[in-house]
Amino acid sequence: MRKIISLVVLFQLAFIFVLPFKSFSQSLTTADIKAQMVKDWERAKAYTVEYLNTMPADKYSVRAVDSIRSFAQQMLHLASGNVFLMSSATGDKPLAWIMSDPEHRASSQSKDSVMYYVTTSYDYCSNQVKNSDASKWGENTKLFNRFEQTRFALMNKTFEHQGHHRGQTTIYIRLQGIKPPEEKLF
Repeated sequence: MRKIISLVVLFQLAFIFVLPFKSFSQSLTTADIKAQMVKDWERAKAYTVEYLNTMPADKYSVRAVDSIRSFAQQMLHLASGNVFLMSSATGDKPLAWIMSDPEHRASSQSKDSVMYYVTTSYDYCSNQVKNSDASKWGENTKLFNRFEQTRFALMNKTFEHQGHHRGQTTIYIRLQGIKPPEEKLF
């Protein structure tokens, strides 16, 4: 009898404390997901601009070792990747400057040029998310005629790509004896 009473009490406590919380949970809407993605792109832009401002302008040509991209090239690769991958995800036209391959153009390597390309690429990504048709996010698309995934997955991979390349530039900044910006998860 004591076991039955204990089980009844336990069930009542579960009913009192657990079920009310369940009834207040809500599903995410497409608008919620878009808003969070835009917020994340804006946060990533601000974080990357901090990196760009932390590296002295006369050190943009620095390479951690000879066989890898310079700081400027790394950031220009990030910018081109943002535009190329996001345009592939949404099916929209990329920004025209992507065709000029700024990563490999000498005239694009200055701090001002890098800042322009990088900030423009982040604005492009934010706007693509805001204006994309979320009903198409589940459609499959192929990247490089090889990697098939949904448009939504490719949008997420675009975000992953920029974080990867920004993170790589941490060592470039540290090699100058400078502390890189603090992480910005929120």
